[in-house]
Amino acid sequence: MTTMAADIRPAAGEPGETSASDVRRHELAAFLRSRRERITPEQVGLVRGRRRRTPGLRREEVAQLSAVGVTWYTWLEQARDIQVSAQVLDALARALLLDPSERAHLFVLAAASDPAPGTDCATVTPALRAVVEQLDPIPACVQNSRYDILAYNRTYARLLCDLDAVPPEDRNCLLLAFTHDDWRASTVDLPEATRMMAAKFRASTARHLAEPAWKALLHRLETRSPEFREVWERHEVIDQRGPTKYIRNAHVGLLHVEQTSLWLGPASGPRLVSYPPVDAGTRAGLERLHRIALDTGPGAPPTAEVGRTATRPAYATMEQ
Repeated sequence: MTTMAADIRPAAGEPGETSASDVRRHELAAFLRSRRERITPEQVGLVRGRRRRTPGLRREEVAQLSAVGVTWYTWLEQARDIQVSAQVLDALARALLLDPSERAHLFVLAAASDPAPGTDCATVTPALRAVVEQLDPIPACVQNSRYDILAYNRTYARLLCDLDAVPPEDRNCLLLAFTHDDWRASTVDLPEATRMMAAKFRASTARHLAEPAWKALLHRLETRSPEFREVWERHEVIDQRGPTKYIRNAHVGLLHVEQTSLWLGPASGPRLVSYPPVDAGTRAGLERLHRIALDTGPGAPPTAEVGRTATRPAYATMEQ
């Protein structure tokens, strides 16, 4: 009779009880299995194949996604007494799409300190939030290279749609541009705008081809938008740049703004994006929009972080 690792107990008559470290290892093994089995291959950009019997990912797929050895990861799920570094735990948390609570639980079970705890995004400091808010009535937000919206001010919240009403996990400019009716209606020359965004996204994706978060966002776009699939098949790429653009705002009408980007790190990392007015009419319109946002928005400035849900779509993680 085969005994599962999670069922190992001291033999009768043996002195002592199961140690706390043994309990933690078995709990860690069970937790890893449960998180692995809930993820479909499609969620992380893998092909399901015909002979899949595992309810979720295979062990070798988790090992591949997190860049660790298959044998080593198997030992983890078998509750072997092995050392695991914080860097490897971080990679496993990303590969298994853990939300902040699950990530914290993983590090507790492994008796390790989290090098990047799931609190406020490190790239959006209180000082940066204050800068974004002080730019009102100029619309401004912080984005990463995957187009996730990490923070935004009151005017930006009403610029293209009611962003406060969008679930945090959906606050991604590319996803909104291809799937959100209000956002699309506000975009003048929508086909050209979405084509440019997809081309910029493809250029950025080249640096992140193996990362689950990027694969999951791409899968979600291809699943939800036939238009995106058609544009994506063109294989167009373009460097990041900030042109002037027209926005047809639902509250104040046509706005002519210049998109500017202030890079907060390497060019492939997060950036502060703002939309200063090009003309006096637009400046007046943005001031009116800001007053509307003050009257209709929540009491606190609508800064936001992306990807804090139980299911946590892969694209919503914070790495750049």
